Amino acid sequence: MVTMRKAEVSRDTLETKIAVSINLDGTGVSKLQSGVGFFDHMLDQIARHGMMDISVACQGDLHIDAHHTVEDVGIALGQAFKQALGDKKGIRRYAHAYVPLDEALSRVVLDISGRPGLEFNVEFTRARIGEFDVDLVREFFQGFVNHAAITLHIDNLRGTNAHHQAETIYKAFGRALRAAVELDPRMAGIMPSTKGSL
Repeated sequence: MVTMRKAEVSRDTLETKIAVSINLDGTGVSKLQSGVGFFDHMLDQIARHGMMDISVACQGDLHIDAHHTVEDVGIALGQAFKQALGDKKGIRRYAHAYVPLDEALSRVVLDISGRPGLEFNVEFTRARIGEFDVDLVREFFQGFVNHAAITLHIDNLRGTNAHHQAETIYKAFGRALRAAVELDPRMAGIMPSTKGSL
């Protein structure tokens, strides 16, 4: 029987108080209370399309803006992801996904490399989606990457609707993450690196 890859992380600062949990071998269920509606909608895409169970409870300084909330959730989820993944033996490691939504198309390519790196090539067509500042999309992924220690390339290839642009990014990220952490029966117990560690 395969051990479920799960983790819980708490993060408590003067700006945010966060509790997150992740189950990499879940069924796509999410319980999200970040206080930022659009952000919860995007996190749900990761859970649903990544087939991961994700829980986020955050009390942030939203009277200022959503920046600290979004960034710190990214940090905490990245930490939880890294813990849940364990020693990384037997995973596929590399993955990519293309996801369309009407006129928008995004590509996400990632490597569970043990090295944080983000290439983010997105030109949003407007500065806000409702009350959500589109700059925070990058802040979330930067926080996640730094603490999950993955290499992540995000490219929005086309799109005129900013909501669609963002949604294709999060969906593609979920799909790619699901594929990268999948256990490859041909690699059972093997570290997917010539270095012998990731």
